Amino acid sequence: MDRDAVVLDDPVGESLRGHHAHLARRLGGAATYLPEVATFSTVTADPRAEEWADLARLLGRGELADMFSSPASPPRDWEPVFVLEGRQMVWPGGRPDHPGADDLEVVELGAGSVPEMLGLVARTRPGPFWPRTRELGTYLGVRENGTLVAMAGERLRPPGWTEISAVCTAPEARGRGLAARLVSALVARVVARNDRPFLHVAEANTGAIALYERLGFDTRRPVTFRGFRTP
Repeated sequence: MDRDAVVLDDPVGESLRGHHAHLARRLGGAATYLPEVATFSTVTADPRAEEWADLARLLGRGELADMFSSPASPPRDWEPVFVLEGRQMVWPGGRPDHPGADDLEVVELGAGSVPEMLGLVARTRPGPFWPRTRELGTYLGVRENGTLVAMAGERLRPPGWTEISAVCTAPEARGRGLAARLVSALVARVVARNDRPFLHVAEANTGAIALYERLGFDTRRPVTFRGFRTP
């Protein structure tokens, strides 16, 4: 087993303790991201009742505790909200090829791009994305006639790794290699700073899994994403 990949067993906790510490809220052994950055929360590997109480206080009554891939089970009075089967995939190493669409201009998306990023997310639903999510890392996009039609970016940052996320393409621009181009561009950036790329994908999203496998990603492990409502 790749010893360096052990941190991927708790990517949220490792990120909040490290690269994203400035975006964290903490109480005891519980931690979560700042509002409008991300809903992901974490507790220790074997949480006591006090840690769940701390997380409930951090989030507030009736709020979503997105436990991501944590296997820890909250108390019975935490209402289940969702369960989603998925997989974690990792980049094996080396620099990527850039498949197709090389004539497209890839641009970095800054704070001024947030409204159109949120608009694209609303149309394509690639996963959780909030007004401050872009603060987690670099986001790249492709515009056509001034309209953002595809994007992808960086999310979780456990030590030595960078997660690629929010990969989405507008319906009218699909089938032209835009997602592959953006993911490859992000992989190149991540590798250049001596991190390794990884990502998560829903098991039902067979098209995305096939794309990531074509690009060179390998499945590391199955994961189950779970969310709960605080009492």
